[in-house]
Amino acid sequence: MKYIMVTNNPKVYEKYNDKLNVDYKQQTYKQVLIRTRDMIHSGHKLLTHPLSGSVKPNETVFKTIIVSEQQNTLDLDSLRIIEQSLETAKKFGVNQHLMTEDLLNDFGLVDLSLIESVIIKLENSL
Repeated sequence: MKYIMVTNNPKVYEKYNDKLNVDYKQQTYKQVLIRTRDMIHSGHKLLTHPLSGSVKPNETVFKTIIVSEQQNTLDLDSLRIIEQSLETAKKFGVNQHLMTEDLLNDFGLVDLSLIESVIIKLENSL
């Protein structure tokens, strides 16, 4: 199955841009969710949960979500999940903590690590 990685994480972009389909933009966590929702409305299907991992939406600035490359009819399960994820992110609010370079690096590595394990599974299923 071919897929698109929707991300705001420069570490994901740097590692995978030349190998996989990476849709990278410098934007907020919430904007990544909104961009993913827009793709779902265009017929893409969620392949990873938008709130995967144990890091809460207000604790990190980075998010990578995988959607199908192929577009079909609107997948209502994907739409429900992304809408619920947006509501959860709104509930938690925005991180008001000052993000040091070390924290940004750590959060980038956590997001990269989470998505690496998914990519290995996706590649092995092809």
